[in-house]
Parts: sequence; C-alpha cells; structure tokens
Amino acid sequence: MPDPRIRIARDGPIATVTFTREEARNAFDLAMWAALHEAMDALSAEDALRCVVLRGAGTAAFSAGADIKSFATERGTPEQEARYAPIFHDAMQSIRCCRHPVVAMILGHCLGGGAGIATMCDFRVGGEGIRFGITANRMGLWYPHAEIAPILALAGSGVAAEMLIEGRIFTGREAYERGLLSRLVTDDAVEAEALALAGRIAAGAPLAARFHKAAIAALLGPLPMPAAAQATAGGFVQTEDFRDAVRAFAERRPPRFVGK
Repeated sequence: MPDPRIRIARDGPIATVTFTREEARNAFDLAMWAALHEAMDALSAEDALRCVVLRGAGTAAFSAGADIKSFATERGTPEQEARYAPIFHDAMQSIRCCRHPVVAMILGHCLGGGAGIATMCDFRVGGEGIRFGITANRMGLWYPHAEIAPILALAGSGVAAEMLIEGRIFTGREAYERGLLSRLVTDDAVEAEALALAGRIAAGAPLAARFHKAAIAALLGPLPMPAAAQATAGGFVQTEDFRDAVRAFAERRPPRFVGK
C-alpha cells in the first residue's frame, strides 16, 4: 500500500506532493524516502503532467529532513546503512531527474534532507521566516557527493562549506542572497507564489520545458564520484561521534565529538 504520509493531489496539469508528518516536522524515515521515490517516478511518467509542487504539511516545516529518532534502528550498523543509503539516494535523484519542472514550496524549517530535497528542485519559493540548512556536522553524518552537487551548482563551494562544514542555518533572506532560493516572499505569500509559478510553467509548452530542464542538467555535467568515496560514504555509522550524537538527540543533550 502507498505510504499515506506522501500525499499526491492534482489540479489539472499540476501535481502537489505533500509530506504529511506534522508531529515530526515532516521528517522522513526510510519508508517515506521509498514512498517519495515511488511517487516521483510515477509522476515523471505521466505525459499529461506539466509541473510538480513539493511541500510540507502545515506551516511549521517544509521538512526537518531525516528522522533522527529512527537512526538507531535504520542507520545503526553498516548493514542498515547499506540499505538506507540507496533508498535515500534514489528518492533525491527521482526529484532531480523528474521529467517535469519541480517547485519547492518552503515554509518553516527546511533542514538536513529537507534542504537536500529543496536543492534537487528546479525552483525554490521560500518565506522570510524559513530556516534553511544542513546539520550533518551536528550528527557526525557524511553528506553524499551526489546530494552535494546541486548545492555547488546553485551557490558554489563557499556556501556549500558554510552549510556542510560550519553547519550554518540560513534565514530566508540569507538563503535567497546566496542563490539557494529562486524567490523570496513573505511567509503568508509563499503558497500563492509557488502555485502561481507552477501555473505559469503549466501554461507554457510542456515539451519545451522538459527539453530545457534536461539541457540545463546536461550542461552542468555529471559530478565525478571517486570509487573510494562511494565505498566510504556510509562509514560514519561506525564512528563514536555518530553513535553518541544519536544517543544525545534522544537524551536531549549536546553530543560529545571526539573525532573517532
């Protein structure tokens, strides 16, 4: 059965995918990543569709990213991570590779994998009050190469370093100034602007939109992924830093990073 936390609604040639887990700020567990991948692949195959909008349920969060509470059972061992990582990767790439233009409607927290989802989209409409960033350094996580690539394409290595190494969380204005947002509006105007953007896209020639989306991706070119990096990308699960960070989250205390 489809995961009810990934909901699809249609308005003519526009589909809206809603992450529906408000009690956890729309955070994703493994089943939700798999469901997002399935939903995006199915939508990509629909010839009548012209635009896809991604959003979080409610106004508190687009998505807080991966569900840290699930890490102990879903990412606690190398074997678990070997299963988790491809599902996460496939979900992300299904957004990036969707034939149709994809718009992120961003309100509230857009963190971790939530920010990753947003950077995979073709357009990002955000409000002044959003919080946008990737908190991998606070969890001892190693963010994958393929998911770093869109950040580099949007904003360059300096901003990528701020996000991944410093762990900086941007306001809506800061994210817009760094190129991470396509449009910055007041929080109460985000939904209207994102849907208006989707409407303008849907009013255009769909074959042209698909061609231009594919052309932009081709001209950016693939990011080389060294074999050694692929082999070690999930190695964080064996570190003391990651294990303590997971415990610290549950215990509501700061993690104790020791570099091991």
